[in-house]
Amino acid sequence: MSVGTTDAFAGRPVIGQRLSAVDYVLRDLRDAVESGVIHVGERLPSESALAARYSVSRTVIREVLRALEAKGLTVTRDGKGTFVVATHPHDVMFEGYSVAHLMEARPGIEIPAAALAALRRTEEQMDTIAQLLERMEKEKDESVWTRLDASFHLSIAQASGNPVFADVVASLGAALAGQSEMLNVQPLRRAASQAEHRTIAAAVARGSAVEAEDAMRFHLEQVREAVSVSLTMPAAPAATVKKATRKRRH
Repeated sequence: MSVGTTDAFAGRPVIGQRLSAVDYVLRDLRDAVESGVIHVGERLPSESALAARYSVSRTVIREVLRALEAKGLTVTRDGKGTFVVATHPHDVMFEGYSVAHLMEARPGIEIPAAALAALRRTEEQMDTIAQLLERMEKEKDESVWTRLDASFHLSIAQASGNPVFADVVASLGAALAGQSEMLNVQPLRRAASQAEHRTIAAAVARGSAVEAEDAMRFHLEQVREAVSVSLTMPAAPAATVKKATRKRRH
């Protein structure tokens, strides 16, 4: 899969139809992606180039780009642009959940869970979290490490004292492990993730809800960036889809 730009696409004029500006631009861009006019791995034209192509404001373009990402067709990498990652919505799945859905849901679950964990965790729960971190530091097998990664996130949710958070994260365990496995092909990602986990655990141990929130938020932001990198890496989709298209367990 080549990573390139698609500025030439923005140079062709478009005749408008009786749709809202957002709906029309969204449909046209989605058609271009699904038909292969814009290929997986390519970067979309800049906001200003797209605004000029469609004769709309950049506000319209930003709304369209958010919609494309929500559908799982693109990811936006800070400072680098918006990249096409799939030809159809939610192509890459983990245990029945799309990457886009996981990244959309996790902050709303895991950030408040980390804050509550800092306020409610028990010494026994902190011992469990510390043991998990120690095992992860020593683990050489990637598959085992990814399961420990999911267990770490579950332990934080359990420490929140809210069974809703714990049950939701537990139900996502296999999906989180699958996503982690995809990300760990990136050099240094596992070490970075481990450091982020230690920061979360330290904030929880100190009993600082604000620090725990910030640490979990930063970790999930880094996961999001790593996901976008993985989905735009050459040859990544084939391997990713092979590993990630398992059906959700019931």
